[in-house]
Amino acid sequence: MNSALGSGFVALGVAAALLGISTIVHGLVTGSNKSLLRIRWFVLLLAAAAVGQFVVMEVALITRDFTVAFVAEHGSSRTPSLFNFATLWSALEGSILLWVLVLVGYLVLVVWRFRKRLVDPVVSWALLVLLVICLFFFLLLAGPAFPFHTFDPWPGYDGPGPNPLLQNHVLMAFHPPVLYLGYVGFSVPFAFAVALLVTRRHGEGWLTETRRWTLTAWGCLTVGILLGAWWSYEVLGWGGYWAWDPVENASLLPWLTGTAYLHSVMVQEQKGMLRVWNLSLLCSTFALTILGTFITRSGVLDSVHAFTESGIGPMLLAFFTLVVIVVLLLIIMRGDDIRSGGSIETPISRTGAFLTNNLLFAGLAFVVLLGTVFPLIVEAINGNRISVGNPYFERMTMPIGFLLLFLMAIAPALPWGKTGSELLSKRLWWPAVFGTSAIVLGVVLGARGWAPTLAIGLAGFAVGGAIRPLALTIKSKGPTGFFGRSSGGMIVHVGVAIVAVALAVSSSYLRQTEFRFSDIGDSATFAGHELVFQGNEVIEKQEKIETVVRVAIDGKVFTPAISIFPFSGQPIGTPSTRSTWKDDVQLSVLKVPETQDEPTVVRVTVQPLVWWLWVGGAVMAAGTIMASIPPRRKNKTEIHEEIEKVNS
Repeated sequence: MNSALGSGFVALGVAAALLGISTIVHGLVTGSNKSLLRIRWFVLLLAAAAVGQFVVMEVALITRDFTVAFVAEHGSSRTPSLFNFATLWSALEGSILLWVLVLVGYLVLVVWRFRKRLVDPVVSWALLVLLVICLFFFLLLAGPAFPFHTFDPWPGYDGPGPNPLLQNHVLMAFHPPVLYLGYVGFSVPFAFAVALLVTRRHGEGWLTETRRWTLTAWGCLTVGILLGAWWSYEVLGWGGYWAWDPVENASLLPWLTGTAYLHSVMVQEQKGMLRVWNLSLLCSTFALTILGTFITRSGVLDSVHAFTESGIGPMLLAFFTLVVIVVLLLIIMRGDDIRSGGSIETPISRTGAFLTNNLLFAGLAFVVLLGTVFPLIVEAINGNRISVGNPYFERMTMPIGFLLLFLMAIAPALPWGKTGSELLSKRLWWPAVFGTSAIVLGVVLGARGWAPTLAIGLAGFAVGGAIRPLALTIKSKGPTGFFGRSSGGMIVHVGVAIVAVALAVSSSYLRQTEFRFSDIGDSATFAGHELVFQGNEVIEKQEKIETVVRVAIDGKVFTPAISIFPFSGQPIGTPSTRSTWKDDVQLSVLKVPETQDEPTVVRVTVQPLVWWLWVGGAVMAAGTIMASIPPRRKNKTEIHEEIEKVNS
């Protein structure tokens, strides 16, 4: 029943997308407004298909309907309810179901937002592009990623459940959906970028709409990346949160180009410059989401995050190639129309700082992209499998990161045009005080080494650069000064500075070692912390057999564990972490004794300021929300009162 119903919804989605595309093309070719307005009904059908197929699969998982092959392969009666619900996006076919649900959700929002302007050529072309994207992903579901194959379970059959790593922490239920909201959200600004190129309407009037959609997607992607880092830190137990894994890099790449766009679009609004660059950034961001999807779901790279090898890789690669070719052709064809005539009055201006900022973000994206796809290129040429390790990424990205922190402090102090050295010195006084104070405080608290000390100083400099304009805005407008693009952006800058310090300090001063405990009461000392072994306990749960190791650290009992899931012979660790504002102490089990003579082996990791990584992420999320809320407009009475004050 569920297989048949789900198959019907997939077929409905393909049909609705095809009919919607045909209707818009007919309306654009004939100029028929009636055809363009009919798109609302096909979007409703798409929404019904996307929601229907998602609900059917969730019902099949919840009821353990093993006649659905996806449930038979990834579901289990032993899986706890929350992880059973999240099983849908723990495997390839289900992840595409979630992707389609989010994509169609954005399409519905676009239709609702522009419901009174559906006959506008820009909106019509944008909807056409979104429908083509929907059609592609529905075709994936109808073809190589079809999730509703049938299965004939024998009596007493029970599935293996999702990957043990993906049912070991509650973040699995939230990290992928939030990440998809960001990933898929970039489809909307891409669609409008293509629409603007096709219709030759390149004025700055559409920038506000595009920027807000981009900001929403960027904010969700930011939170999704940080939740992923948190999951890695809490689940994998290796003492880190970012390993430059290919799939991690796949999510970082569109974040970098999206960040570049959010900065450079302000130059276009103020100076009418960078039209080609901004449209290219929007299109590149979407193309990188498709490339990231290919890396994640094709099986071409080994990763703890990646799905198994499947047949959707060639289709994704073909779609990525098509997107790149179409965008390049449109930009070449419209090059003369969209080329702007503005110029930089002086490099020492906000315009110059934003241009430098964009070059650095582009360089950073290229470095990450090269390190990610280089193994694929080598394997395609000679068949050898290689990997690009952390040293490459750290050495190449660190200088760019320092320069970006410096620009974060400088740019808010610079006017759009020319400026005098006296004014600039006055505006940078307090940021310089913040930066110097941060270095002094860091050294007093134990900072050593040029890299983390420089990061602390530049972060303080950036915080001071953000607080100065934010304080002036709040002083002028009161509490409403916190809202709006400028103030929200400054709050995001503060969050980025906090994250930068947490990254530099936690990675530079990480201390890690292993201990072997044989008898209860065995003790050890590490990094100023005293450890006392209190024994092991085997706990049999419905979904796994868990061996809990009890170790007291400074009097607080830690309970890391190692688990065996029924259908997986590989032991899965569950670290135990104590987080404070000062440092994190994490305990991971490496080995439990199989005989009385064998010791229990645990790994102890001490890292300072990891807690601030998540605080900085929360500040960035808050700043994004505030940036998306326009400040309250002054009424006529307030404007009249201000005019009277000026005249008096």
